[in-house]
Amino acid sequence: MDKATMETLARRAGLDKALAEFPDDVAAAAKQAADVAAKMKAPTDPAAEPWPPMRAGDDL
Repeated sequence: MDKATMETLARRAGLDKALAEFPDDVAAAAKQAADVAAKMKAPTDPAAEPWPPMRAGDDL
């Protein structure tokens, strides 16, 4: 993530004070978040559910 994007996201998240006082920490957190997001795999079938839907009142 480039510096401008990181700063924009931090400001939109309300982290102006943290960005001003601890820019290295905010950058490290942004890098860690980007790394974790890159490791996530998109589902092959977005309509598929990981488990059956929960329905109140069915089969009680």
